[in-house]
Amino acid sequence: MSETPLPTWRSRHRSIPAALSAVLAATLSISPAGTAEASASPARPVAVAAAAAPVNLALAGTATASSVELDRDTFVAAHVNDGDTNTRWSSKYQDDNWVQVKLAQPSVVDHVTLTWPNACARDFVLQTSTNGTTWTDVATLQRGTCPRTDVIEVRSTTPVSHVRMQGRKRWAGYGYSISEFQIWDSPPAPPAPTLGLLPKPVSVQENGGTPYTLNRDTRVVALGAGAQAPAGYLARLLRPSTGYALPVVGTEAGPAPIVIDVGPGKGPAGQGAEGYKLTVAAGRVLISADTPNGALNGVQTLRQLFPQWLESDTVVTAPWTAPTVTITDYPRFPHRGMMLDVARSFYPVNEVKAYIDSAAQFKINRLHLHLTDDQGWRIALDDPRSNPSGIDYGLLTEVSGGTAMTDRGTEPGITGYYTKADYAEIVRYAGENGMTVIPEIDMPGHTNAALHAVPQLNTAGARPQLQPGQSTVPANGTGAVGYSSLDANSDVTYEFAERVLTQIAAMTPGPYLHIGGDEAHVTSHADYTKMVNAFTQKIASLGKTVVGWNEYAGTALPQNKAVVQFWTGDLTAVANAVNNRGAKVILSPAPNTYVPQKQDSRQPQGGTWACGGVCGLDRHYNWNPGAFVPGVAESNVLGVESALWGEFIRRLGQAQYYSFPRLIATAEAGWTPQAQRDYADFRTRLSKAGGRLTVQGTNFFPTADVAWRTEALGAPVTVRTGQQAGATWTVTAPGAASADLVATVVWSDGVQENLTPTTTREASIPDMRINDAFTARSNRTFTQPGTYTGTLSVRLPGQAPVEGRLTVTVSAGT
Repeated sequence: MSETPLPTWRSRHRSIPAALSAVLAATLSISPAGTAEASASPARPVAVAAAAAPVNLALAGTATASSVELDRDTFVAAHVNDGDTNTRWSSKYQDDNWVQVKLAQPSVVDHVTLTWPNACARDFVLQTSTNGTTWTDVATLQRGTCPRTDVIEVRSTTPVSHVRMQGRKRWAGYGYSISEFQIWDSPPAPPAPTLGLLPKPVSVQENGGTPYTLNRDTRVVALGAGAQAPAGYLARLLRPSTGYALPVVGTEAGPAPIVIDVGPGKGPAGQGAEGYKLTVAAGRVLISADTPNGALNGVQTLRQLFPQWLESDTVVTAPWTAPTVTITDYPRFPHRGMMLDVARSFYPVNEVKAYIDSAAQFKINRLHLHLTDDQGWRIALDDPRSNPSGIDYGLLTEVSGGTAMTDRGTEPGITGYYTKADYAEIVRYAGENGMTVIPEIDMPGHTNAALHAVPQLNTAGARPQLQPGQSTVPANGTGAVGYSSLDANSDVTYEFAERVLTQIAAMTPGPYLHIGGDEAHVTSHADYTKMVNAFTQKIASLGKTVVGWNEYAGTALPQNKAVVQFWTGDLTAVANAVNNRGAKVILSPAPNTYVPQKQDSRQPQGGTWACGGVCGLDRHYNWNPGAFVPGVAESNVLGVESALWGEFIRRLGQAQYYSFPRLIATAEAGWTPQAQRDYADFRTRLSKAGGRLTVQGTNFFPTADVAWRTEALGAPVTVRTGQQAGATWTVTAPGAASADLVATVVWSDGVQENLTPTTTREASIPDMRINDAFTARSNRTFTQPGTYTGTLSVRLPGQAPVEGRLTVTVSAGT
C-alpha cells in the first residue's frame, strides 16, 4: 500500500526549530514600568493552577436519550453519568440519535469528555442549551478511530443547563455506545511535579534549595582510570544544546564542576558492575561508581534531571538547572536487552546507531541482533582457510543479503547486509553507549536464506527439498515459519556451522553467541537434538556462552554456560535447564515484550496473537520477571529483553514507533526492584519524557492512558521599532494536533493576541508517526523602544494551561 513517507531520522537528535538557537527560558517578572527582568528561576514551563479542583457536573445530573438499544435496562442513558466505565448507554441502530445530561443547576462548562468503548460516532455534534429546547452547536467532530475518548472544549462564558451528543453517522451497523459522558466545570489542576526519572532509581532523596546550574565555564572532571569514557560521553551530550565547551579535565577546578569518579569502592556496596551514586548540589555534581558502565548509568540519570531542551542538537541558551538530589542506584537484573530483527527487513548502520541512542538513555545494556532467518542473511563472512566443501561464504550476503520480507508491512522489506567493518562499528558504538552486542545466527530452523545462497547445504535431509532443476531452494519473502531445516546427517552442516560460528565469535568481543533454535517444526526431535548439541558445544569451545530460544532448553546445554531465552511454550523445560544444567534465563514472554504486536487497536500494522488483542503499555509493565518461571529463583534470571521482529516493521521510524514507550517499560522491569514498581507512578514519570523524546526526534507512540505533558519555551528577540518581532515559542505536546492547541499571548503592555501553533509534522497513528514540536509565532510590530514580555498560554482540551515567556528588546530606529 502507499503510505505517507516517514521523516529521515538523524543518528542522534533532530533539531527543534532554529529560532531556539538563542532561547532564554528564564521565568520573567514584570516591573512597574512594564519592562521585564529575568529572574533566577529554573528553565521550566509555568503551569497556571486552577482556583479549585475541577468538578464533573454530569455526576449530579440526569441523563436521557432518544433511544435505547433493544429497550434493555443494560443500555439505558443513566449509565453515561454513573462514574462506571464498565457500564454504557447504547442507542438503536439509526444515525439520528442523541444522549444528553441535564445539569443539577445551570453552570459554566469548561470541557466535555466522551468515552466510546465501541460503536463510536463517525460524525457527531456536541451541543449545549439553556432550556433543553433550543440548542447551540459547540463543535462538529468527525473521527476515524474506535474505540476512543474525545475531549471537547466548551469554555462557555454563561451557564448552560443541558449538554448533548447529537449523532449524525455511526461507526458501523450498531447504535452509538458511550460509557462515560463527563462535563467539567474547569480545567484540570496542573499535573503533580515529578523528576521523571526512567527507570526509577533504587533510592532518590530530593534535597530542595538552590538548584545546580551548568554554565559556560563548567568543566567535566574525570577522576580514575575508567572515568574518561563516561566523562566524554556526558560532555558530547551537553555541548550541542548548551553551546558550552565543557572540557574534560583530570583535576577539579573552576565553577560548578561535574565530577565523575571511577574506582573500586566508589559505587554502592556489592553493586560494582553497574551501580552508581549521584549527588547534585548547588555548586557541584558528583557521579561515583566502581566501573565506567556504572558511571555511564549515572550520566543517563543526570541527563534526565536537566530540562528536556538538553536533547536539542542546536544551541538553546537557557539556565541549565538540575534539582539537588542524592541518588543511590543499581539494576535489579544484569541483562536489560532489546532485540532488533535485521533479517526480515534490514537496518543500515546509521539506523542501528539511532536505535541505540534512543534506548541507551533508559539503561538498556544489551543489543541482540537477529542477523539471519528464512528471509535474509545480514552478516558478511570470509572463506575460511580450511574449506573442505568448497562453500563460497560470500554468497550468503551476495545472494541472501538481497532478499527480505515482501508480503507484509507498508513496503517490501529493506535489503542489505553488514560488512565486517560495519559490524565492528556497531559493536564499538554500542559499547560506547554501555551495550553489549549479542549476535544471533538462527539454526537449525529458520535457515532458508542460507539454503537459498549455498548449494552445498541443500542435501537430502535439508528442508525444503530441492525440486527438479533447482540447485538451491527459492527465496522466501513470506512470513512462513517452521518449514526450513539444515540436514542433521550431512557433514557439510556441521562444517558450515563451525566456520560461521568461529568467525562470528572472533568478531564479537561480548561473551554471548545466540543460535536461535526456535520453531524447527520439520526437524525430528532426534535430528534437532543432534544438531543443537553440536552447535552449543562448539560455542563453548570458542569460549562463549551460548544463548538460544526456549525450544532448545531440553538439549545437553553446556553445564553452567548457557542461557535460555523464553518467549512462549514450556516453562517446565526452562526450569529443568536451570536446575539441571545450571542455565540462566532471559525473559521475553511475547505478551509482555513483543513490540511488533499492536499496542492500540487503531494501529493498522502489527500482530494480535500474543495477547489475543492489543499488547498495551500496561502489559509490558505489569509483570514480575523474578517470579515468572515456577521453580526458578530470581537469582537465576539474567534479565529481560524486548523483541522487535520484522514482519510488519520497516525502517527506523516505524521501529521506534512500535518500541517506545513499551521498551521503557521493559527497561524499568529489568532495573527497578519489584516492590518499588507501580504502573500509575510509571505513567506519571513517563508523561514528562514525552517532550524529551519529541525534542530528540524519537518517533514514539502517544499511549492513550498516559497524560503526556505540554511544555513551552520562548526565544528572546531583538528588533528595531517598526519591525515585526517574529517572537517564537516552541511547544511540545505529544500526540496533539495543531487544531487542538489554543494559544494566547499577553504582552506586558496589555496587548493580547491569539496565535495558531503549527508543526512540520502532524501526528498520525495510521502513518505511524508522532508529531513534531509546535511553533507559535507573533509578528507584532512595536512602535516604542523598551523591553516587552510576552507570556504565552497554551492549552489542550481537558488539560491545564501551560505558560512560556520571552522578551522582545526594541531599540529606536528604522
